[in-house]
Amino acid sequence: MSSRSVSALTAVLLLAACGASKDMQLYPTGGPLAALTPPPVIVAKASNTKDNSGELSFRIPKGPRCRGTWSSVAPRVQVRERGISLSIRDLGGNIGRSTETVGGVNTGEIYAVCRDGTIVQGSFVMGSGTTSGTGTATDTLGNSYKILF
Repeated sequence: MSSRSVSALTAVLLLAACGASKDMQLYPTGGPLAALTPPPVIVAKASNTKDNSGELSFRIPKGPRCRGTWSSVAPRVQVRERGISLSIRDLGGNIGRSTETVGGVNTGEIYAVCRDGTIVQGSFVMGSGTTSGTGTATDTLGNSYKILF
């Protein structure tokens, strides 16, 4: 394998490790797309799903490509550990810091602008610590959608 191939493979692997992605389905529930038989399902790619926000990209059927952002309000608690340990296994002090997601249901939003100026925006709820949820969205073409991921 040449050094150029190794460099290309390394770059691809590093980019793939930057953040997980997840598909988000938008099912038309009203408007021109819902009137089609069968109604088309829009598959949106949400990036960086291990975090609280990321990029969103999809294509409206027989329409333009759209790009935008998804964002979720996921409360987190920082836990700090300080103290002296007298156990034989862990002599000395304990100093540490961690971040934990608070349990519950988190709200989020999507907002995307398409190449032709169409705007898609919506809101969703998802469980804390999960990458699944449900919501609704609308676009400026008169369509409304059910969001599932």
